[in-house]
Parts: sequence; C-alpha cells; structure tokens
Amino acid sequence: MTALSRARLTALLVPALLLLGALGSQYIGHLVPCEMCMWQRWPHLAAIVLALLAILLRPNPKTSRGFTLLAALAILVSGLIGVYHAGVEYHWWTGITRCTAPVLGGSGQDILAQIMAAPVVRCDQAQWTLWGVSLAGWNALFSLVSGASILWLIAKPNAR
Repeated sequence: MTALSRARLTALLVPALLLLGALGSQYIGHLVPCEMCMWQRWPHLAAIVLALLAILLRPNPKTSRGFTLLAALAILVSGLIGVYHAGVEYHWWTGITRCTAPVLGGSGQDILAQIMAAPVVRCDQAQWTLWGVSLAGWNALFSLVSGASILWLIAKPNAR
C-alpha cells in the first residue's frame, strides 16, 4: 500500500469514526451536543466527502492527492475547533456565552412546552470526560494527530 493510499484511507476512516462516536454519544449516550460540538462535526463531514472523491479519483494521482490534502485540512480545522472548545470548557478563555438547545418541531403551545422541557446545553461545561479530557479535547487530539499524519504521508517521496 502506497503512502497516498494510506493517507486516503486515514482521511476517510478517522473522520467517519469520530462522527460515529459523536452520534453514538448523542443517540446512545443521550449527551445533547452544544453549538460548538456541532461546529466540530461539519469539517469531518467535509473530510469524508473529500476523501471519497480522492478514492474515486485514484487513477489521477495528482488530483487524488489534492483532495486528500483538502480532507486533511478539514480534519485539522475540526481539531482546531476542538482545541478552542476544550479551552472554553476548561475556562482557559472565554467562548460563547449563550446557551443552546436542540431545534424542536410542532405547533402552537406544543412548541412552547417542548422548548421549556428541552435541556439547556452550555458550551463551557463538559458533559463527559475520560481521564480528565472532554469529548472536544479527544476530538482535538485525534483530529490534529491524524491530520498531521495525513500531511506527512502525502509529503513522502513515494506518495504517488
């Protein structure tokens, strides 16, 4: 397997697994994502699309490499958002001051009742941690390391 093939595969699998983890924590673990949590998901979704394009365009290595590079940059963007979010959670700096809640459907007073019953999710409070690292922190670690690894693989002389 060439370095470019490994880079493409990493650019597809890492954001897919991180998104699955985020969705699992939301729908299985019942953790309601805040606004900044959602911001971290969009670059991963973009990276998956870009990596799929890179895989489809394998016959043209130069173009495939370009899409893999863009996927790596999207993963790095999610990691940087994760660093910012984790810093807000640990109160290293000030972040968004408003609280967010999920969008609800319905009509009339039903909507008001749903809004009043909806959980308020603050971006400056970690809902879950492992070894003192929040989900935003784990996303930052995995995204920054994998994004850098993809760039390293692309830069190798045999990444053709």
